[in-house]
Order: sequence, then structure tokens, then C-alpha cells
Amino acid sequence: MVKLEDIAGLGLLQAPPKTDFKNTDLERAPSNYKSLNTFALPKARQYQQQFADIYFLRLTKIKPAVEQIAHEAWDDTVLGGENAKKVERVLDVRQGELCWVAGTVYMDMPLKPSILEDVSKDRWISAPTSVGHYYSEDGKDQVMLEDDSGRIRLVGEPLKNYFLVTGCIIAVMGTENANGEFEVIDLKFADLPPQPPRWALSDKKPKSEDVSMVDVGSPSKKIAIISGLEFSGFSTAYSAELKVLREFLAAQALDPETQSNEQSKISRLIIAGNSIAEASSSDPHSNNPNTKTHAKKYGYDASSYNPAPSQLLDSFLNELLPSLPITLLPGANDPANISYPQQPIHSAMFPESRYYGPTPTHPDQAGWLDATTNPFESEIEGWRVLGTSGQNLDDICKYIEDPDRLGLMEAMCRWRCSAPTAPDTLWSYPFQDDEPFVMKECPHLYFVGSQPKFGSKVIEGPDGQMVRLVLVPKFSETKEVVLVDTETLDVSLVRLSAAS
Repeated sequence: MVKLEDIAGLGLLQAPPKTDFKNTDLERAPSNYKSLNTFALPKARQYQQQFADIYFLRLTKIKPAVEQIAHEAWDDTVLGGENAKKVERVLDVRQGELCWVAGTVYMDMPLKPSILEDVSKDRWISAPTSVGHYYSEDGKDQVMLEDDSGRIRLVGEPLKNYFLVTGCIIAVMGTENANGEFEVIDLKFADLPPQPPRWALSDKKPKSEDVSMVDVGSPSKKIAIISGLEFSGFSTAYSAELKVLREFLAAQALDPETQSNEQSKISRLIIAGNSIAEASSSDPHSNNPNTKTHAKKYGYDASSYNPAPSQLLDSFLNELLPSLPITLLPGANDPANISYPQQPIHSAMFPESRYYGPTPTHPDQAGWLDATTNPFESEIEGWRVLGTSGQNLDDICKYIEDPDRLGLMEAMCRWRCSAPTAPDTLWSYPFQDDEPFVMKECPHLYFVGSQPKFGSKVIEGPDGQMVRLVLVPKFSETKEVVLVDTETLDVSLVRLSAAS
């Protein structure tokens, strides 16, 4: 990790020191990239259908894997001379009988937003909830297990050993007590799904992957991931760091040797959401008295629109795109639909950089500017990559006091669901035919953007699956860039600062 003082001391904003290195033209490492349309919504979208179908689809897809794990663990279980038997439905549980059943977790929390309450109070057209947390401190929260037959309350000490949120699929073994509650003895979940081999979606792997042709001494390529640039309509306190970031990504920072051996090896930039800052009362445009006096009561008020943030983002992209391909995810603050999955930011927002996007003759092929969905799935340098801009993890954290964010990322992988709380507390599209949030294949790299601080670890599955988890911090607060090695998936952190 390069610290603030290190970068300034190496000559980031001053002429490079004299060296024997010949300053030749740099060549950017190529990017082997295939974007998937896993989370693309149909053009003709319907919103009349029920949201409950998402849960039924999720249960149908994940339940067989959960039951297989439960069978292997509990088929020979005997307690008090009684064999644990499987019951097909939640309502088939009988008092005093040792059994196990699979279903969907539902967290009954008084502080959770309720659509029925919103409708009753005439709040049915409203912005998404901004509640700080859903858990209650007085112990009134209840854990339920449900399926298409009904719902039963879960109790027992083993529940305290696991992260549980609404929407995850689990199997529980135990017995019903006199109060009609299910006393849990043990709990199982699906664990990591099958992981595809590297280059699974490529017709053939690049020649550079041939071991006999690899230059062992040459540095491997890097993927740069940033999040939370938060361009605003007025001057920011970190505008100098944004300039440093541009120079770093364009391989124009530090000495020529570092540019050639390290910065030019960055083959792709991923911007993981919140490129636009949240609207603030300190924005002089919002405090303009002229815009307030002419505000419309109905319809769109064009005078309140401030184009500066999107123009700054467009300029930032346009400066980098001639030399560096960029994948752009929308975030909670960006001009895209608020519900999950967010669709790509429209090219009309980028009058300068949109020409680097898909061509009219090949609209389905990703251009150098790939404005994609959130969540996002792709194959980069042969690795399966899954990433989000952070809303899924932020919402899950509201269910748990003092959440371990890396631990919750791991839990999502082992639940095989990237957004378990959708559509209960995370607004989402009412899918009818498919549930795209179910992880059908295990990613090699899973990142989540717009997080309070950086974090990373590797988790392993029962069949040898290996997943690199990465928390990408907000650049506006930390000035940090995450670099992922495309050969080892090792992660490094670069902290940028403008020299005083």
C-alpha cells in the first residue's frame, strides 16, 4: 500500500527524478473481458405481478442444494432413540417429533418498513426507506421459517451462531415445543455453488496463458476498482486527489519505470457506483432563490436540475477512455432506476465519452466504456467476477448489530444469493420467470463498492472453490484504489494524495 507521504515523496506531482530508464512510449496491457447480461431487465417491464413469486423462485432453485446438504448431515442422526426424519412442508412439523425441514427465513422486526403500513397511512408512493437499522434492542425480533404452506417461529441457541436475514434459504433440524415454536438443534445452508474453471466462457484462452510463452519475470496485469467518486455540482475538497487519480490511472504518475512496470499493467478500471454525489443543501445551485420561486407543483421542474455532476463524470471518463477500458456500475446516488437490479446509466448522460461505448453495428458487444447493471457479472481475464455498488450489503447490515461486512459477504456466497433481502427491504423488480440474484455459479472474485473501509479475504468451499472477497472503500472519503492481480487475484491498496 502506497501511503500519502510515499506518493508525494516519489514525485507524483513533480518532475520525475533522473534515472537510467529510457522513457519510451508506454503500451497498455490488453483486457480480456466478456460482460454478461445476468441482471438485464426486459425492455417491456410489467409491475402488476406479485413480489412473492421472487421468494418461490428462490426457494425452488436453492432448496434442492440445501436438502442435499441436510440429507448428508442428518440422515443418520438419532436423538433420544428417535431418528430425524424429513418433512416436506413447514406445516407438516409435529410437536415432539424430531424432524428437519427447509424453507425461507423471514425476520419479523418491528423497525422494518412495512408496505401495508405505508398503504394504510397513504405513503404508498414514497422514496425507499432510510431507516438506520432494522434490529430492535429490546429483543422483540423473531426468526421465522416459511414456505408455500405457512410459517413457523424458530428458537434455540444455535441461531445465535449464524447470520440470518430475510430471504436466505436454510434447513433446520429440531422439534416443535408446546408453544408451537420450532426448537432448532442444528442448521444448514447450501454453501458455495459449483465454480466454473478459468476461461470457461472463452472459445480459447489467450496465447499469453500458454505456460511455455509466459514471461515469468514480467508483472501481471491488474484490475483497478474504485467506488464513490461522488462528483458534485460545486468544488470538492478532494478535487486535487481526483486529478492525481486520473494521472495514476493514465500511467502518468511517478517515475517512468514505475509507469511501465506497474501503472501500464492496469488493464481495466471498474467504477463500482456512486459516481455522483448525493444532493446536498450546501450545493449553491439548490440554494438559488430563483430555482425555488419557480418550482412547479406538478411535473418535472427543469430549473432544479444541475448538470455539473454528470458533466464532471463525463469529462473524467473521456480523459481516461482513450487508453483504459472502463466498466461503470450505477449506484444509489447515480441517475438510474433505484430498484434492484439497477440498469445501466443511459448514454445520454455522457455526451463526450459515449462514443467509446457499443457501436451501432455491434450493440451487444461491450465497448471501451461498458455502462453495465448493478449487480454486475462478467468474465475478466478468464475469472468469473461478481460485483455490486453496495446496496445489497448495506441493507443486510441493518439486520445485525455491529455487522462484520466481510462475514456477511461470505454468508451471501454460502446462501447462494447476492441480494437475499430483495424485495422485502431492498426494492427490486418483481421477477416472474427467473431469480437472477441466485448464484448459479460461484464467482472467483466478488467485490462490493461504497463501503466505509477496505477489506479482503479468501473463502473456500466444500469442493475446493476459492473466492476472493473485496470491500471497495469510498474514494471521496478514503482516496483509496483497489488493485487486483489478474493471475493470483491478490489484492493491493493504493492511497492517493496531492502534494502540498
